[in-house]
Amino acid sequence: MAEPTLAEKLEILADGAKYDVSCASSGSSRKGKGGIGNAAQCGICHSWTADGRCVSLLKILLTNVCIYDCAYCVNRRSNDIRRVMLTPAEVAELTIGFYRRNAIEGLFLSTGVIRNPDYTMELLIEATRQLREEYRFNGYIHVKVVPGADLALVERLGRHADRVSINMELPSRESLALLAPDKSRESIVGPMKRVGELIVQTREERKVSRKMPPFAPAGQSTQLIVGASGETDLQIISLAAGLYGRLSLKRVYYSAFISVNRDERLPAVVGTPPLAREHRLYQADWLMRYYGFAAGELLDEERPNLDLSLDPKAGWALRNLHLFPVEVNRADYEALLRVPGIGVRSAQRIVLARRGSHLSLDDLPRLGVVMKRARYFITARGRFAADLTPDAAGLRLRLTEKPLRRERWSQPSLFDGGAGMDIRSTITGEL
Repeated sequence: MAEPTLAEKLEILADGAKYDVSCASSGSSRKGKGGIGNAAQCGICHSWTADGRCVSLLKILLTNVCIYDCAYCVNRRSNDIRRVMLTPAEVAELTIGFYRRNAIEGLFLSTGVIRNPDYTMELLIEATRQLREEYRFNGYIHVKVVPGADLALVERLGRHADRVSINMELPSRESLALLAPDKSRESIVGPMKRVGELIVQTREERKVSRKMPPFAPAGQSTQLIVGASGETDLQIISLAAGLYGRLSLKRVYYSAFISVNRDERLPAVVGTPPLAREHRLYQADWLMRYYGFAAGELLDEERPNLDLSLDPKAGWALRNLHLFPVEVNRADYEALLRVPGIGVRSAQRIVLARRGSHLSLDDLPRLGVVMKRARYFITARGRFAADLTPDAAGLRLRLTEKPLRRERWSQPSLFDGGAGMDIRSTITGEL
């Protein structure tokens, strides 16, 4: 077979990277004098920012060659696919070439594992070093850390990247041993812990001296596959809560299992991937990160899985009707956040607006409150918004969302009336 051209390599390696969802807005600001590019805080990825702009990055693998044989991975060792590899110089040249043509704003670089983790990491480090030092590229760079790599190499890579991520993929030791026997929980969690330590350490050192080079200023993230193994939603969101609390992760991404291999260890996927479940997990994740919920409030041993027909915030409210209705003119910010139909921005607006005058029910839609949901859980000036007070079963019927008519569920949005991060979604409004 003829040696593949650079264009053919790019096509193969971009296709191989499409299953990795753990790339999103950067949260990083990297400005340099005399260089090119700028990693702005508005975000880098194929996504939609709050002001409606689409931002993009070059998302590729360094190589789809891999010594591992993970059951769920299209690039696993036992698959008969065409294997190609980019050199670090080719990665740098491609990134700069696309950037100069105004096609991208940054780079998302992942890879298969060639030879061993340390050798693969050396290649990733060289690619990012060339971009930063030889091309003086100041744009956003997100790089995958190879599990099992030497921690000194992890530190070197983080000095060039805006964000690093180590994909856990599977939520438990048991599923990891079954579906990815070449990896171990320790080889994944060890680098994650070290990255977290270095982020905190560097942040403190830079308060003393700005000459200290940054280390992954946009933080770290990880990805969990949903549906490839038998863990419950309670196990998944409890793991995510632990990662946020103990390792200070910026984001946990959830990826609905897509069957790309025939393997008796994998579940049979009938119809479409479990996108509804993925969507509910994102909503639960959002509630933990921005709304003050604990994992144990959303699910428990009696209810270990999220309700696919009802968003988790509404589900919690139905189980805690004794806490409602909430008087919007007196309730504190944290209580407002727990009302279905009131989100972060609308709660902030309520707190600000009621300083000047008592709010009426008519004022609330203008502040972003979704009254279709909130009306059953609030009062304003003592007036109840709903025409009746149904029981939990009746409320559930009124709050149950209609099935999506499109193929893709969205990640939730902090923005009032937003459609999340996927423009194809039909779900809108506040949690």
